[in-house]
Amino acid sequence: MRIVVAEDLYLLRDGMVRLIEACGHEVVATAATGPETLDALREWRPDVSVIDVRMPPNQSDEGLQAALAARREMPGLPVLILSQHVEQLYARELLADGSGGVGYLLKESVFDADQFIGALERVAAGGTAMDPAVIAKLLSSSSPTRGLEQLTDREYSVLGLMAEGLSNQAIGRRLFLSDSAISKYTTTMFGKLGLSDDDDTNRRVRAVLTYLNKP
Repeated sequence: MRIVVAEDLYLLRDGMVRLIEACGHEVVATAATGPETLDALREWRPDVSVIDVRMPPNQSDEGLQAALAARREMPGLPVLILSQHVEQLYARELLADGSGGVGYLLKESVFDADQFIGALERVAAGGTAMDPAVIAKLLSSSSPTRGLEQLTDREYSVLGLMAEGLSNQAIGRRLFLSDSAISKYTTTMFGKLGLSDDDDTNRRVRAVLTYLNKP
């Protein structure tokens, strides 16, 4: 994979670069500010980028704004956002168009190299990598939409795990349920939400997230 790394803290940025390259991927560019990030995304059009939300010059949302601007110019450009906190507005904006791979992870919840690289590869492939804390915030704050209020507690749990990017098999292991039970829950859930079923789990997850987070 060709990857852009945008992080203003040198040690963290250098550490991510070393890890990514040690896993056989190529870091084509790094950035330490919002404008540098947008320039790098435009120039390289990477397979995926990992971007910090808060970057110079103002340490507000320059990293995220660069990612959003790049995705408007290059629809579907895969982006994995790293953040210190759960920032609902940023997550909603990132998920709003529902196209291409997206991820939003809290820095403190990335526990090992395999988890981080796995998230990058999933987003590069067009999937999602959402932190459970981010999903919990989005789901708890979403206003009721058509069908959402009809979900059972179990279906809601399945939806949250799907949004993290887990496969049906992984959801079953997490909830101690069989594959057939998870398949039944997902089929019922999509019917209640008015969404057509799809064999591509990642595509279904993005559709659900988009549906849940429309204004």
